[in-house]
Amino acid sequence: MSIKYSKHFLNKLEDLIAETDYILRYERGNFTSGWCVLKDTKIIIVNKYFATDGKINCLLDIIKTVEVKKEQLSDKNKKLYHELSQIELNL
Repeated sequence: MSIKYSKHFLNKLEDLIAETDYILRYERGNFTSGWCVLKDTKIIIVNKYFATDGKINCLLDIIKTVEVKKEQLSDKNKKLYHELSQIELNL
């Protein structure tokens, strides 16, 4: 699977995260890496001033690090998650 840095692909990643226990928010802030995860409340915060490619890279990195319960995902998002877990990120 190749990563497409487009608004459509960003929407797919946001849809995938929406089906998990995590809440995705875009906020401004001084994040060193551009995102943070508040594990106790399961909130993912991404820097809203990032360009589309920066947001996609952040969400891909987050999806790789957080625990995703595959049984909560729809069939299309299970397929996307499986494809994303197979690729190696070169950020």
